Amino acid sequence: MRSLWMPALAFLAFSISPYGNADQDKKAEAPKIGDSIDGYRFEFPCKGMMPENPKQGADCDSGIVKGDPKKTDNFTAERTFEGEKGKRYKVTLRFRGVVEPMMYKNGKMDGEYFYIGGEPNNNTYNIYKIAISSPESHYFLNRQNAVGHKIFTIDYTKTIEIEGGAKIAFHGDGQNGRLISNFSKLVVPGIAPAPMPYHGQFVQVNVVDVAEAK
Repeated sequence: MRSLWMPALAFLAFSISPYGNADQDKKAEAPKIGDSIDGYRFEFPCKGMMPENPKQGADCDSGIVKGDPKKTDNFTAERTFEGEKGKRYKVTLRFRGVVEPMMYKNGKMDGEYFYIGGEPNNNTYNIYKIAISSPESHYFLNRQNAVGHKIFTIDYTKTIEIEGGAKIAFHGDGQNGRLISNFSKLVVPGIAPAPMPYHGQFVQVNVVDVAEAK
């Protein structure tokens, strides 16, 4: 099967975040299938500065909240996937970041963290979700069997199907205006702001490969 996409250099990854924005670099290149989503970052920053010696298990106020935390501790970014309409592509994605646990139900586990379909099963912990318009599907990225005041890194790949021209929605919801802080000062090697820890949580999505589905 001929691969339609080769991984971009790290500095070409695009994002709404200051850590991964390289739209100007990409303008000089012919667009590739998957460019629209490569480098997207979910980000839940904590308010203020990271303490020098964070307390074990500490949480923090969400830096994205404006007004009612139950209504504004969330974000959605939508992208249009490249490719030919009517054709399906097998897209291999790599997920790396620092997250808190979240429970989901009525879907299917796929590994330790990835959850296919279903719905949230807790109303206080952070939700990381990707929704595809065609074929209609959605996925959660930080699945665990139980919630709690812990923080951990993720680094895994999954292959999903996306139709050319489909809408892809990246949705993050902190639900209550607070999040588990990066109290362990965890760092994901090679992902900004490494070698410094990120003050909060994030997941960076990178496209590893795209191939036509047969």
